[in-house]
This record gives sequence, structure tokens and C-alpha cells, in this order.
Amino acid sequence: MSGWNFGKDVPSNIPGANLTPEDMAHVTAEDWEDLRKLARGYCRTVDSTRSRKRMDGSVTIVKGGYAPYGTDDVSDDVTQDAVLLFAQRLRDVLGKCAPAPESGTTRETQAWVYVRRDGGEMIITRTTLHRWAVRDAAARNGYRLDVPPDEIDATPGAQLMRGLPHAENATRAAVAFCVSQHSAEIFRAAFADGKDFPVLRDALTVATQAEDLGRAGILSQVAQAQHGGAYGSRRAVIRTRDAARTEWRELSERLDDARNAMVYGSTQSSAND
Repeated sequence: MSGWNFGKDVPSNIPGANLTPEDMAHVTAEDWEDLRKLARGYCRTVDSTRSRKRMDGSVTIVKGGYAPYGTDDVSDDVTQDAVLLFAQRLRDVLGKCAPAPESGTTRETQAWVYVRRDGGEMIITRTTLHRWAVRDAAARNGYRLDVPPDEIDATPGAQLMRGLPHAENATRAAVAFCVSQHSAEIFRAAFADGKDFPVLRDALTVATQAEDLGRAGILSQVAQAQHGGAYGSRRAVIRTRDAARTEWRELSERLDDARNAMVYGSTQSSAND
């Protein structure tokens, strides 16, 4: 046993392996709670796409109705990893990123200027770091929204026999199939050349050129292009966001009208003939 190397049994990519007590001191109880809520929501969303659920609250040892050694619930594993990943990113941000102009002294108002790999800049907050940490922690535990589930997880029939669909469900499926086949035409009919939706048009243009939508800073780029000022200006971003919401409500109504005219209108005309 004297020659046993315990390091061979320890994964080399353990999150937080190089964290210090000073680094962990920056993680507050509120950070823990926020990360836990995000992890539960993220894992629940992934579970909704799979037949076999891992977010089940199961435990191996229970004493007096309490799990003293933790649970097998995947969201708890994601939370633990996310806390360590968040502590790492927060340490790096505090050491390398300059505070944003609108940054405050409280935890809720802290913000930093983050430089992306492509050289662009974006404003990040503790909430941004929370979301990045949960996403990466979930991927470490096999939970990713951008990766389709295995066939046995995606197909309920792999575990249980499914009944025959009712007639109304078959009708809905037929309509949904028809809409999906003409989605591009429906969008073109509602959106046209985009002159009625300048914010959405610019956002789509930026999005088509982005390599990573999550870090592209689409609203910040559109806000700067339309209102000028500094990149990531909170006031300009809020104005742009509110304008985009207004345009989206109008576009949604036009999409509904175009869909009804194309799908249901053609069905009614065929029935009349």
C-alpha cells in the first residue's frame, strides 16, 4: 500500500480543484439559493424532453425523513458543481474584468465588462455567471439542452405501450404538419421586408452572424446601433428590449392571421368547392 497513488483515482477535471478559501468566501448564501433554483429549472426542462427522469429526488440513505448524505437527484449534483464553477468564474472576473459603468456596490448591482473571444465586449452580472455555471455543470452531469436525448429516452413507447390517438389529436397533428410545411411562407407573409419591425430585423441580422447566440450580446449591439452611446448601456438596452416586445406582439398577431389564412382558409375553400 505504500506505493499506492491515490491521484490515479481522482478525475483531473474536478471543478474547483484550484479554489482557495478566499475564492469561496465570495460565494454568498444568496448565490447558493439562486444556483439551486436555476439548476432545478434547467434539469426539469431537460427532463421534459426525456422519458426517463433523473430529477426524481431519490436518495440512498434516509434517517428520520432526511437524507444526511445527499440525494441522487441530478439537480443536486448540478448545483454542487455549479457552485464551484461559479466561484472559479467569479474569481477570474474579479481579477481580469473591469467594473461596468453602471456597476454598484451591492451584490444585485455588480456588473463587469467581459471581453469575448472575438474581441467584442458585453456586460455581465452575477446572474450571467450563475447561468453559465449551471449550463456547464449540467453538461458535466450529462444534461444538455442542445444535445438530443437517446432514442430510449426520447420515445415513451420504449418503456410503455401507447394507446391509439384520438380523432381530435390526429386532426391537430395534421394541421401542425401543414403549418410546419409552410412556416417559411407564413413568416414571409407576416414579416415582409421587415420595415415595420426595425428592432427585430436588426436583431435577426446580428443573430445570423453570431457564432454563439448566448454570448453574442444581440440586444446590446442593436441598442448601440439604434440609439448610439456606449456598448451595453442599460438605458439603451431597456428601450430596445421594450420596442422589441411591442414589435413581437404585432408580429405574432400577423403570423396568426397569415397562418389562419393559409391553412384554415384553404381548407374552408376546399370544403366549399
